[in-house]
Amino acid sequence: MGNDEHSVPAKLRALPSRSVNQVAIAANRLVDRALSGAGSHRYRYAMLATLEEFGPSSQANLGRCTGIDRSDVVAAVNALVAAGYADRSPDPSDGRRNIVTITPAGVRHLRELGDVLAEVQDELLRSLSAAEREVLVELLNRIADDRDVLGAARRGAARDGQG
Repeated sequence: MGNDEHSVPAKLRALPSRSVNQVAIAANRLVDRALSGAGSHRYRYAMLATLEEFGPSSQANLGRCTGIDRSDVVAAVNALVAAGYADRSPDPSDGRRNIVTITPAGVRHLRELGDVLAEVQDELLRSLSAAEREVLVELLNRIADDRDVLGAARRGAARDGQG
């Protein structure tokens, strides 16, 4: 039996969950390699994109907006501040929390990373037409926006000790 996708049993190829997982594994590898080559990380990109679009934010809110665990948020914010891509200052209304703001250097870095990720998307989706890519993104976002399904999955992972 060969290693190509056609040697995978039809029952497995018919499972959308398996296909999504296989593509996610490939996408994660491509993204991680590309961002690492650009001296960055997916968490940093997610936070910079969030800060650019929504403005200054608490670290806790950054975690909620990006889906990044609280302990990873702190490490990523520390890296962004150290690189000069973000500023962190005490919240004037609540001194117990910090407010994170993207810097001009962070905006430039975000643009650079956006170019890198655009190349990754082209590589990942090279077998699809532009119209097919739009439909795929729309369908995946619809699934991702289904809070009932994703919430149940997260609750299950936390219960199983994986969250």
